[in-house]
Amino acid sequence: MVRTQDIFETLRMIEENNLDVRTITMGISLRGCCHPDIKTFCRNIYDKITGTAEHLVKTGEDIEAEFGVPIINKRVSVTPISIVAESCRADNYVCVAETLDKAAVELGINFIGGFSALVEKQMSQGDKILIDSIPEALARTARVCASVNIGTTKAGINMDAVRLMGVIVKRAAELTADRDAIGCAKLVIFANAAQDNPFMAGAFHGVGEGDSAINVGVSGPGVVKHALEAVRGQPFDDVAEIIKRTAFKITRVGQLVAQEASKRLGVKMGIIDLSLAPTPAIGDSVAHILEEMGLESCGAPGTTAALALLNDAVKKGGLMAAQHVGGLSGAFIPVSEDAGMIAAVECGSLTLEKLEAMTCVCSVGLDMIAIPGDTSAATISAILADEAAIGMINNKTTAIRLIPVPGKKVGDHVEFGGLLGHAPIIAVNRFKADDFIARGGRIPAPLRSLTN
Repeated sequence: MVRTQDIFETLRMIEENNLDVRTITMGISLRGCCHPDIKTFCRNIYDKITGTAEHLVKTGEDIEAEFGVPIINKRVSVTPISIVAESCRADNYVCVAETLDKAAVELGINFIGGFSALVEKQMSQGDKILIDSIPEALARTARVCASVNIGTTKAGINMDAVRLMGVIVKRAAELTADRDAIGCAKLVIFANAAQDNPFMAGAFHGVGEGDSAINVGVSGPGVVKHALEAVRGQPFDDVAEIIKRTAFKITRVGQLVAQEASKRLGVKMGIIDLSLAPTPAIGDSVAHILEEMGLESCGAPGTTAALALLNDAVKKGGLMAAQHVGGLSGAFIPVSEDAGMIAAVECGSLTLEKLEAMTCVCSVGLDMIAIPGDTSAATISAILADEAAIGMINNKTTAIRLIPVPGKKVGDHVEFGGLLGHAPIIAVNRFKADDFIARGGRIPAPLRSLTN
């Protein structure tokens, strides 16, 4: 039974604490679009995407107007392109990315994800072509997002792919140097990638999914921060309890939106992603939640413990409010997209090493971090390997969006705009790992992978 008090409380969350549904993402399978002629293939995927998602934006706007719940983004994710394009006789897939971009413009969505490859063990010919195409594809499109999965708990880490992705990140930065390396902001490197993730830039429609699905990502850092103000100075038992209750209420809003979108579009409902997704707006920061627990600044001793509590409580509270939970579900810590994280880096309390430690207990990893433009490809690869190892050993998703901005050094700033925000350039350890990365091969799966 819906109580009047609950309705008014939700309205206050929306009006005063930046509560929103961050995204409705429609996943679309392209497996029926394969064709040896790449022009025919591109025509097939354009028709499939624009036909299936024709009413996505309008439906989202209608739900937003009727229920008074802000829905910030309407997006599409597709089957990893390396899989469905491999049947094409082509030596690059840039034209496929341009087709995805054209479809996104036609639909009026802000991002389309799935220019992706899954290479945790080895790389097929289609995987290699797609990965080599990523820098040019991201430079020539505005709405296409790319991702590559380099490791899993079951398979280990593909160090040949790790080495290659360091080079790809550098090339993507160089080709978009005139836009502060914006191409790298649309490229995620994963370990244990979630195949039903609605958030960009890492969303793709997994091979175990059906023809289409509606996945919804909620948000609400400001709501959690406001709720914690009521238990300031009280024990952590009370902190965890109020976060759970708040996460439940936030998730119920996402569940309502997902059910309505699914019904109106005639598409099966997929999952609710519980993640607290911050924005550069004041009052919408995960870092400020951690500071509300008693930290002088995010990154101070105690930050990892505070984030672990937050992530766990969000999962526990949201789990009971959603029919199906999936995606990443927890707390994001993207530097450029979180006003509190930006401030913490600027004042020196938050470093790259501390961010890496925090990724052991949060939803993702080193996200939207701008680094000096002269950082080598090998160093970037080594950072990718570290994050993949955290994901592999802990059986969790880790993701990396590193942005080596050409011509920028520590102390400089870059401006990406919109939800991508702005970021200070953060220092990177100056010692080299070139010989480590040059080894290649595969880091074997850990003992915990032998669970059959």
